[in-house]
Amino acid sequence: MIDLYYWTTPNGHKITIFLEETGLPYAIKPVNISKGEQFQPEFLAISPNNRIPAIVDHEPDDGGAPISLFESGAILQYLAEKTGRLLPHDLRRRWECLQWLYWQMGGLGPFAGQNHHFRHYAPEKHPYAIDRYVRETGRLYAVLDKRLADRAFITGEYSIADVACYPWVQPVRQGQDIADFPHLGRWLAEIKARPAVERAYALAPKINVAPAVHDEKSRAILFGQSKDTVR
Repeated sequence: MIDLYYWTTPNGHKITIFLEETGLPYAIKPVNISKGEQFQPEFLAISPNNRIPAIVDHEPDDGGAPISLFESGAILQYLAEKTGRLLPHDLRRRWECLQWLYWQMGGLGPFAGQNHHFRHYAPEKHPYAIDRYVRETGRLYAVLDKRLADRAFITGEYSIADVACYPWVQPVRQGQDIADFPHLGRWLAEIKARPAVERAYALAPKINVAPAVHDEKSRAILFGQSKDTVR
């Protein structure tokens, strides 16, 4: 059994998509990041960076004590290795998949996240910041669109690279015209239609019905962190 510490964010969706796709038994432990539950000591013991998602695997393959993990990319790789699913086994294709997983973690996720912040959440609109992150998001879309021009999925077969990237490709929210990226648009539609993805996203409204930032208190919790909030 996997305990999944989760909230309804793109990084949270990555893990529910994987778990639904593979059928690995799991239990959701909601962490309401708008209320500051990510700072509770019991969660920080699992995720010292006070971010979701995190997991606890109560049945690790070595038969030892439970293993806890934070960082969505590490969690996806761990679960893929545990189940033998969604990560190629041969050397070259495995690293082809992992490099695109890390591309999402180091590029698409962070830049799309800053895009979200400056377009939707910043109390003051900063044209330079908005332009910077919208343009870089578009560049990353183009990289992925080019990659998908001659293959169904990022590494040919559906993998954790697709699972990682999919929740972060949100054209309308990120100021992009998906018509500019036809291969990416086709890929988005195919993944959206997967039953496991439908089940994963259907979980979200059952757990969280409020926008992430719905008042000044939630804004302060989400965007007011500094060295002084590390506990």
